[in-house]
Amino acid sequence: MVAESGGQGGANPNIQKRFDSRLAQYDNEAKIRQALMILNRVMNDPSIPRNIRRAAMFAIRALNEKNLTPGVRAANAVGVLDEVSQDPNMPLHARTLLWQAISILETVKD
Repeated sequence: MVAESGGQGGANPNIQKRFDSRLAQYDNEAKIRQALMILNRVMNDPSIPRNIRRAAMFAIRALNEKNLTPGVRAANAVGVLDEVSQDPNMPLHARTLLWQAISILETVKD
């Protein structure tokens, strides 16, 4: 008969915390890369008004600031994107892309 070990498999809880922290860091960077791909599509689409493409560029710059934590970078980008997403002149496909990027970035936590 095998004894239950509380789901840890006998692993040291401190090692597990460090592993989880590194995994979360990787997940955050993957989410940021995914949002960057979406924002690059917006920035390079000539059918999207210039002010919206400029906001996408500012959000990309915010996401690329490596001296800040992933959560702060994502929050800065969401602030820029949320403001421009209210623009009534924005094409529907652009608004959908921005909302998609915002929803990804809102899941990034420190």
